[in-house]
Amino acid sequence: MSVEQVAYRDGDSDLTALVVRPLGSPRAAVAVYPTIFNPTPGVMAKADALAAAGYLAVVCDFYGTTPNDMADAFTKAGELRADAATYRARLRAGLTTVVGLAGDLPLLAIGFCMGGQAVLELARDGADLAAIASFHGLLDTAQSALQPIMPRILVCHGDADTLVPRTQVLEFWEEMDAVGADWHFHSYAGVAHGFTNPTMLDGAANPAYNASADRQSWAAMLSLFDEVLG
Repeated sequence: MSVEQVAYRDGDSDLTALVVRPLGSPRAAVAVYPTIFNPTPGVMAKADALAAAGYLAVVCDFYGTTPNDMADAFTKAGELRADAATYRARLRAGLTTVVGLAGDLPLLAIGFCMGGQAVLELARDGADLAAIASFHGLLDTAQSALQPIMPRILVCHGDADTLVPRTQVLEFWEEMDAVGADWHFHSYAGVAHGFTNPTMLDGAANPAYNASADRQSWAAMLSLFDEVLG
């Protein structure tokens, strides 16, 4: 699949969306929020898979740059997420770009790791999306949902994810219930963080990859999208 670059801005920050189009007319547009490392080969492979399934996939940009290493990624993410309003404005800028590309298409969103947290933040912020899916996403937030959530929610979670303790899982369920959200939560026993990505950034095998959880979670997302879109 060919990748098209679309420039956009959030305040003074120059950002770039990566667009992957299906061969035919798309059935919906999907905003894809990447990992803490910004777009990676693993995330782009998922965008390609969305396009192959008939969706317009638009990978959003967290920072405007690619982190140099893990420490740089955590620094950039920490700065972006230090203020909930600033973080959500960056996410909204990406979503606005997707809206501009989508026209009248239904809008969906998915995310991986930090991107999984991002799509949940959009839902908490009242984004008008038909459905969202979080894959091994962070569940914590600086600003819990206070209003009804519009999109249907799918969370695909590894139960052995050390970044998301079980106490946070229960807190998330209770937060969603408090605002009447329509949520599905799939938890995979013994599965760690990053289970959808078979390789590390250097090309080495990812020890956290779980082929079954990857297949099952992706199938659950496609099934939910089919149900929502009709």
